Amino acid sequence: MVRAMKEDDQLMEQQKTRSGSDGRKEGQHSDMEQMKEKFAKLLLGEDMSGGGKGVSSALALSNAITNLAASAFGEQKRLEPMAPETKARWKKEIDWLLSVTDHIVEFMPSKQRSKDGTQMEIMVTKQRTDLQMNIPALRKLNAVLLDCLDNFKDQNEFYYIKNTDGRTDDKWWIPTPKVPPNGLSETTRKWLQSQKDSVNQVLKAAMAINAQVLSEMEIPESYIDTLPKNGRSSLGDSIYKSITDEYFDPDNLLSTLDLSSEHKILDFKNKIEASVIIWKRKMNAKDSKSSWSSAVSLEKRELFEDRAETIMLILKHRFPGIPQSSLDISKIQCNRDVGQAILESYSRIIESLAFTVLSRIEDVMQADSLAQNPSNGEQKRYPLKDPSPITVKFPNPNEELEKTNSDETPTSMTLLDFMGWNLDQGESDANKDVDAKVPSKQANIVTNKKFSYIERLENLGCTRSPTARH
Repeated sequence: MVRAMKEDDQLMEQQKTRSGSDGRKEGQHSDMEQMKEKFAKLLLGEDMSGGGKGVSSALALSNAITNLAASAFGEQKRLEPMAPETKARWKKEIDWLLSVTDHIVEFMPSKQRSKDGTQMEIMVTKQRTDLQMNIPALRKLNAVLLDCLDNFKDQNEFYYIKNTDGRTDDKWWIPTPKVPPNGLSETTRKWLQSQKDSVNQVLKAAMAINAQVLSEMEIPESYIDTLPKNGRSSLGDSIYKSITDEYFDPDNLLSTLDLSSEHKILDFKNKIEASVIIWKRKMNAKDSKSSWSSAVSLEKRELFEDRAETIMLILKHRFPGIPQSSLDISKIQCNRDVGQAILESYSRIIESLAFTVLSRIEDVMQADSLAQNPSNGEQKRYPLKDPSPITVKFPNPNEELEKTNSDETPTSMTLLDFMGWNLDQGESDANKDVDAKVPSKQANIVTNKKFSYIERLENLGCTRSPTARH
């Protein structure tokens, strides 16, 4: 009888092992079917009817990454971790889409020795340089943002309430953060600042990569066909006069403009970008009979272009959350380079998520500031009218990634970890804690784009900066 019971136990163990193995196989089979279905849709250019009316492979991949991010992150209304199942789905499906870049290769010379000792040169393939360097960097930036959201799991000093007071501002649909009557504790305040600094570095790095990829995309002819034949028609008389005047003052120009809404800022950016394209084409027009030729000297035309691009850099610096311009959208829709499409869309969604997380952190800091001093009243974090003088000082992309690489203090520390630090070591140690950065090493941004404009910008007395997102 004992022997029979042992045999029954062994049989049950075998059945459990078999069922577990079958479950894993079914899970793998399900993932494989999902991946086949997703890539079949991409190959058909999102046209499942097979009628040949789909978009290009590059645009299909760009849309797939954008839609996946929208479904995974949504509006991100609160500072809280992603749901485990949502995070797992995001990591799995973004890996599927990024796997395409493993097969985008370029040839490079290599040496091979044959069996008889003869050495010969052959061409071998390797992943394209820009993808090899920037995809790992973007993956790490993505991981930093998810870790940052995870860090808010154990915090209990602030919470959210639904907006029931009939708010009509630009954030009426977002829950309002609430802090204790006297504000956050000093420890939480410093920890929150460290999270903000880290996310800000991620935002700058993603913006730099995205701007560089967009600048390398070819300008579509369909966009060029919509342009007027001169910069004055694009800008209007008053703005054109300010840019072409002998004494150019971007501070004075922007102070005279109505930038009171996102739509007006975007409209002004579209006009500036159009004028830059017009002036570049006029400088490149060698045939005097060409419709793009100009009577203005090459030196002046180049100076006008420099000034317009300086204004675009200022706009990007002051208003980082502005939607894509008409030129950006046109480039993305007409682009045929799959690698660039993936880099652009992946960096764009990381930039968008970083900006959203940064905005939510600032919501809590604003609530803390009001709790400490109610007389401050409501203040916008990104004022559309900034009375302070404008200075063109932008971060270098490589420097921002190096700051993100810093391993002085890991950002993976939660609030409980942070509270365990010794806060009595003096102001210098506290400042070091606040300046926490991302511990992982990033790859430098690799591009073949020449920074001719930036070099000219330095000659105008400005510091070196990343190419504007245009």
